[in-house]
Amino acid sequence: MYLRRISANNFKNIRETQLEFSRKINCISGNNGEGKTNLLDAIYYLSMTKSFFSSTDAYTFAFGEDNAALNGTYVLDDNTEDVISVGMKRDGEKIVKKNAKVYKRISEHIGRYPIVMVSPADTVLVNGSGEERRKFLTLILSQIDKEYLKRMQQYNQLILQRNKLLKMDSVCWELVETIDFQLSVNADYIYRKRDELCRNLEEKVYGYYAALSGGKEKIQLQYISDLQQDTLENLLRDNRQKDAILKFTSMGVHKDEIEFTLNGMPLKKCGSQGQQKSFLVALKLAQFDIMKQLHGVAPILLLDDVFDKLDMQRVEYLLSLVAGDYFGQIFISDSNKVRMASIVERFTSECRSFEVTAGNYTAL
Repeated sequence: MYLRRISANNFKNIRETQLEFSRKINCISGNNGEGKTNLLDAIYYLSMTKSFFSSTDAYTFAFGEDNAALNGTYVLDDNTEDVISVGMKRDGEKIVKKNAKVYKRISEHIGRYPIVMVSPADTVLVNGSGEERRKFLTLILSQIDKEYLKRMQQYNQLILQRNKLLKMDSVCWELVETIDFQLSVNADYIYRKRDELCRNLEEKVYGYYAALSGGKEKIQLQYISDLQQDTLENLLRDNRQKDAILKFTSMGVHKDEIEFTLNGMPLKKCGSQGQQKSFLVALKLAQFDIMKQLHGVAPILLLDDVFDKLDMQRVEYLLSLVAGDYFGQIFISDSNKVRMASIVERFTSECRSFEVTAGNYTAL
């Protein structure tokens, strides 16, 4: 599977463009702020119906515009084509079509065209809150497990209902008990899927990081959840008085955490920028592996500013890896087109290059 072409209108600083891509490697160069990342985000949006960088569409539209649109043609492994269109309005309306047919639910689109983004913004996975790491797990699982996405949506709705009840002057505990049972059923599924995913991620991250770092350091990934203690139904029952005082639900999978360590020490505090970047690249490559294994097709891989903070040895290893047959279509952005071209051409001739200025793209 690969993205043959894309057209974008009023998407961020892209007023209007239509581009044809290589099925293997595509390089996008340009100065900072010109639109390299915006093109990668447009490709991501076409697969996920949302921006990689924001959970809201408020920053999606070109300045002064109230509408934006993306259209793309995917070539599938049997050489058939799917034409996808996404139309967005500033008032929140969004229409997603596959071959001119509107999806009844946008969630039906998620996972059909798997995609992985590696970006400088990934540092939030190391330095940000636990919510960012939970979002990362949900991002992966929502593309490979429709049931997980449904359970996650139900769980979040139930938590909102429970917290609303806890804020009332007189709490209806019978209703809380009913919600607790429903929460526990969904939480059990979410916990099991996250635990399985983290185990798979750790094994694969370890291998990729060892290759990137020359095996000099040991990286670990540990999943932490309240459900490792007991069922959520029991935990909620035991903590009802505490929750009544706090007026929110203090335990559950919405509090899950992942710890990253380097040689037994917190990566956030003890890892250099280069070590953190190598870990994040390894983490995303592990995500790629898992998604390819479960989908049966290679996800599209977006490498945004990937050369930054990696030494040349690690860059060359990464490029030699992704240029191989195991990986599919790849998009790479870099501000230095000479550097990018000199590295890429050593590994493959199947490449298209584009240069961007103020949201306008020129094929080189």
